[in-house]
Amino acid sequence: MASSVLTTVFLPIALAIIMFGLGLSLTVDDFTRVAKFPKAALLALAVQVLVLPAVALGLVLAFDLSPVLAVGMMLLAASPGGTTANIFSHLAGGDVALNITLTAINSVLAVVTLPIVVNLAIAGFLDGDASLGLQPAKMLQVFAIVLIPVAIGMAVNNRFPEFTARMRTSVKIASIVVLALVIGVAVYLERANILGYMKSVGVVAVLLCVLSLAIGYFVPRLAKVSEKQAIASSFEVGIHNSTLAITIALSPALLDNAQMAVPAAVYGVLMFFPAGLLAWWITRRTAAAAPDSATSGADSGSQ
Repeated sequence: MASSVLTTVFLPIALAIIMFGLGLSLTVDDFTRVAKFPKAALLALAVQVLVLPAVALGLVLAFDLSPVLAVGMMLLAASPGGTTANIFSHLAGGDVALNITLTAINSVLAVVTLPIVVNLAIAGFLDGDASLGLQPAKMLQVFAIVLIPVAIGMAVNNRFPEFTARMRTSVKIASIVVLALVIGVAVYLERANILGYMKSVGVVAVLLCVLSLAIGYFVPRLAKVSEKQAIASSFEVGIHNSTLAITIALSPALLDNAQMAVPAAVYGVLMFFPAGLLAWWITRRTAAAAPDSATSGADSGSQ
């Protein structure tokens, strides 16, 4: 893919807006809050960092994806959660404070874990193509595009809290619009092959989302984590920052490969369906359980 203003200017700016918006919703307390619920946070982070790449690798091998698409899928699996996870968690009645904490910590961890997963994937699927790896210099660029906008957003939030309170909604809307545009750009760049990619990657992308949501919920529940925290973990683990993956794949300074962006672009569209269905099901289940709880409470009170 030839370098263009679109990939060298627009995509980094798009990601910066999204990460800046994330920073506006974060404070230092969000990083230290993990001490209040260490089990839930550590389980979710372990699943995100260790289990999901293994799940993605299993899917890639099971569906025999082409080497380049396989690397793109591993890049997606290594990407942290994002603000979309917070929105779904809120709709489903999850512990949004835990979501915010996990998003903050995941964004920092991804600066280290994402290049490791991508480099291992390139070594395994592309015979260690040195021109595509994320070497130390490129890792610094990943650090810059992920953490610097977040740090600026946090600084603005700390210095001008009333201003950021007014701006959060507007920035969230802008982030959603930007996300849609970025996905559209990635799809447009590969428009001639998009139907073929949908066939080869679509099922894998949906399965990755469904399995991530399920693992993110059931692992904490098996460890006796509360329902609200398990819901937060499910969406944080199950919804990846596809914009970050697309930007890393398309950026001429990083991977510079349009095909590697395809799994994240396809996932960015399809993940709304399983995530939305899960949020709807949890909401319906909670609403159905509420009258039963009230009834049993009234019965016990009358005895």
